[in-house]
Amino acid sequence: MTKISFVGAGSTVFAKNLLGDILSFPELADATISLHDIDAERLQTSEIVAAKTAAALGVDATIESTLDRRESFDGADYVITMFQVGGYEPSTVVDFDIPKQFGLDQTIADTLGIGGIMRGLRTIPVLLEMADDMDELCGDATMLQYVNPMAMNCWALNRRKEARSSSVTTIGLCHSVQGTAEQLAGDLGVPVDELAYRCAGINHMAFYLDFQRRTADGLVDLYPEIKKFAETKPAPLRGSADRSDGGIDGLSDAVRYDMYRRLGYFVTESSEHFAEYVPWFIKDGRTDLLEKYGVPLDEYPRRCERQIAGWESMRDELEADGSEISVSQSVEYGSRIIHSMETGEPRVVYGNVANDGLIDNLPDGCCVEVPCVVDSNGIQPTKIGALPPQLAALMQTNINVQSLTVEAALTGQRDHVYHAAMLDPHTAAELDLDQIWALVDAMLEAHGEWIPELS
Repeated sequence: MTKISFVGAGSTVFAKNLLGDILSFPELADATISLHDIDAERLQTSEIVAAKTAAALGVDATIESTLDRRESFDGADYVITMFQVGGYEPSTVVDFDIPKQFGLDQTIADTLGIGGIMRGLRTIPVLLEMADDMDELCGDATMLQYVNPMAMNCWALNRRKEARSSSVTTIGLCHSVQGTAEQLAGDLGVPVDELAYRCAGINHMAFYLDFQRRTADGLVDLYPEIKKFAETKPAPLRGSADRSDGGIDGLSDAVRYDMYRRLGYFVTESSEHFAEYVPWFIKDGRTDLLEKYGVPLDEYPRRCERQIAGWESMRDELEADGSEISVSQSVEYGSRIIHSMETGEPRVVYGNVANDGLIDNLPDGCCVEVPCVVDSNGIQPTKIGALPPQLAALMQTNINVQSLTVEAALTGQRDHVYHAAMLDPHTAAELDLDQIWALVDAMLEAHGEWIPELS
């Protein structure tokens, strides 16, 4: 019987979606689901929701919950990570508020930039402890890693695996590749199930090398249609932000359509994310740029606050006696990986793995996002070869920051935190060296509880 551990199961909605995906497969319907969180109240809600999800699907899964991580890991075949060290308060608030005092604005701050650096430094030690527990309690298990900053976290885990000859396999999972493909299909009026694409790069900065449509006459290149759309129509809005703060109604895709015009390839990550991975779109005092590209500063805190405000009512609804839960399939890869490894049914997913000869013009060992074949033999990344040089060069600016943050986390050398911030494209475009040094000092002091070895 397959045992799957959910770490950070108090992220109830995300856990519910993954659980629904997993239990919808008949071959996984009798799995043991072990829910773990350090928040007892949220864990209790997730246990109720998990039981209702199983009931809605009419399956006989075993649902367990525990505050003890090692108990959850004991005998697990798969470990799914979905937690945030330090939470919205205090950590995310600190990641936004202190940089503002130095004139540095951010949008999401979970992948790169000073916010991404600090989140990586908070998270990597916890993931390494988890990997130690897995080696002891479920050494052949696969870690399905959903926590940001994705590339930094997975790079550190891969460094640990190599150093310790660990048998724990890690794959980092994100929905940006398949999610953006679906958005592009909508922009072009193409059924998503007719798409065929090949994508590669690093997480949140991968590009579609081929983007095609399957027809009765064969594959048709859709890049000419993307070019036409970019030239003749305004950048589309994705969804509705439902804001009361006077912000834009929906999120603009102007940044990545402009990047396509300039680079020749379409990036997988959303415009508001991508805007802070490069030095061109967020500049102090340049409200004209923010308006032109629809860049929403402080977007992630707004999302968090809306989620927190809605949590109580949602929890009451989910926990209410007699309430039913609807289950639908998400676009997440986690369940499909588990199903393919358990049944042998082959699938292609996009995963974040070590660059072991996969992309020729990116550094060996860095974390890359590439197509992976998954079956009973496990996760098998696909060799891509060399990327277009302009794409590899842009990615390298982010990889520099990732590399130094991982080095700081693994060695405890505080100097590398300064070095990572120095080389961050957005931070360097806004602050001078003295400001960067002072900002790092202030951030490490504020995060002292979560990063004691560096503060």
